[in-house]
Amino acid sequence: TMIPSTHHRTRSIGSGVPLTRRGLLRLTAGAGLAFAGASALVRNSAAQRMDPFTYITAMEATTDLGQVVGQPASETGPTLADNRIWDAYIQVPIKEGQDFSYTCEFDSSWIVLTAYGHQMTLDEQLDIVGHDLSIEPYWEETVSGFVVYGGDIEEMYSGDYRENLLARARTTAVRKVFDAVELPVTETPDRLTTETALLAGQPVFFKSTVDMLDWDPTTWLCPDGDEFPVVLTNDHALVVMGFNDEDVIVRDPLGPTTTNEIRPWQYRVSWDRYLDVIASQGNDAIAIGPGEPKSDGTGGAEYNP
Repeated sequence: TMIPSTHHRTRSIGSGVPLTRRGLLRLTAGAGLAFAGASALVRNSAAQRMDPFTYITAMEATTDLGQVVGQPASETGPTLADNRIWDAYIQVPIKEGQDFSYTCEFDSSWIVLTAYGHQMTLDEQLDIVGHDLSIEPYWEETVSGFVVYGGDIEEMYSGDYRENLLARARTTAVRKVFDAVELPVTETPDRLTTETALLAGQPVFFKSTVDMLDWDPTTWLCPDGDEFPVVLTNDHALVVMGFNDEDVIVRDPLGPTTTNEIRPWQYRVSWDRYLDVIASQGNDAIAIGPGEPKSDGTGGAEYNP
């Protein structure tokens, strides 16, 4: 098999870099890397040249409208927002920016944890999930497509979250932080399970692409031979917080970057596009529910989120 190119730790053109002095310095320093992976990066950049609002529509970001987490939508009734009626609309916090360029999994899990009243830092989450540094992920373009060679993303976070655009984890790894605080997790690979979860007040954590844009289909190869469908340079993790017949509502912690200077914290996207995007990552999505009531020692029960 002919392998025309191999690339390690190339700079992301998917999410972009933060619009800060540090971020712009990083962009300048990495400018020369744009030519290192021409065969693949040119193809992926076609998606990034798309209007970032091709599929998403900005909404006013709210934190006190609709259901509290764990509250069924039947108790609040439909919610009016963005001049539309929503069957489910869950209150989740806004995280204004990611901790580092490639920590989106932990930034989005922070949104869910915080909604349920749990505070957990990036380091604390990493300690629970595990950080696989046995191999720094890199990719190759082969005659059969793109392949990323990395750690066991089913069990741990793989890669350098400061510098490597390929660094990531699947929801099966990230769910450990929810397990640690006894928040039940349910897989939501399709529309029916997603709607059911949201109607029950359970936000949905899912693997996505940045701004729901197009992607290069890629295979992630773990050291033990396990393979997973992923996207190449514009991997992302987000939270679904509501839906109606046409759209889902997404909470995004990424914020403004060089690929979208006005990226909103909340937006809506069509069901069709949402389902297409999660399919690109093997329908990797989970709902997080409330913890079980715990006895307070007085014979009654006290809810402990």
